Amino acid sequence: MKKAGVSRGARVSFATLVGFLAGIGLCAGAVFMSTSNYVTFLNLPSFFIVIGGTFAAAFISYEPKYVWGAFKDGLSILFAHREGQAILKNEVGRIIRWGYIVQKSGLKGLEDDAKSTVANDAFLLQGVDLVTAGYSGQEIKSILAAAFESEYKRAHMRSDVLKTMAATAPAFGMIGTLVGLIIMLSNLDNPSSIGPGMAVALMTTLYGILAARIFFLPAATKVNQREDITLFRNMLIAEGLSMLAERKSPRYIQDSMNAYIDAKEHFLIDRDLKIKVSAADNEE
Repeated sequence: MKKAGVSRGARVSFATLVGFLAGIGLCAGAVFMSTSNYVTFLNLPSFFIVIGGTFAAAFISYEPKYVWGAFKDGLSILFAHREGQAILKNEVGRIIRWGYIVQKSGLKGLEDDAKSTVANDAFLLQGVDLVTAGYSGQEIKSILAAAFESEYKRAHMRSDVLKTMAATAPAFGMIGTLVGLIIMLSNLDNPSSIGPGMAVALMTTLYGILAARIFFLPAATKVNQREDITLFRNMLIAEGLSMLAERKSPRYIQDSMNAYIDAKEHFLIDRDLKIKVSAADNEE
């Protein structure tokens, strides 16, 4: 199953990177404009309380593989997603091209082409195997639906981890605030300890809110969005492969699959297919 991870040679998502840096930059800019004592805002104890506590709570709440998977997915938002409207158009074109291959070379031609062009896409290869195995279109849709729905649920588990971490980070910020206040109140007779205690108290709250609102929650939202796109892509492919199994014509496949995507992204045989098409090829 195709996942929304970071692949070799992945392009940086400039919109995400700019948004992240802008969020950090605005906060840093406010600090620079308000004080010359910037070091005050760098507090390792506060950082360890918030980040360490957030990850500790995540590992207590979820199995380790989901926590590591969530962290990996969170970092992956800094890279461009592999699937979108243009990809949907390409998938429609791929299925249409396979329709012509099935007409000309049979299922063996489809199998050979799939192995050479989509060797790294487990979902597509699974679908092609079902077509070449002789399953009906409805059976193929049913089997592939079970595959992509189960993957979608696993992906949502990872985004749930990120949402939990977003909720937990401010809570550990409050814990740090209490720790700092206890330190401060227990040393009122020593004025030199009041400053460090207040720093821990306030900085942990700041770190907790920043971690939740600039990283964990936006990452969870984007991971969810990308998995929704992946789910739709897989649904579209399942529909196309089921029509291949039913030996529908390429023109029928074109019109049926284009109905699922934006009109501006429609794949048109006469315009986009780089092979010679005869009238006989388009007959049922």
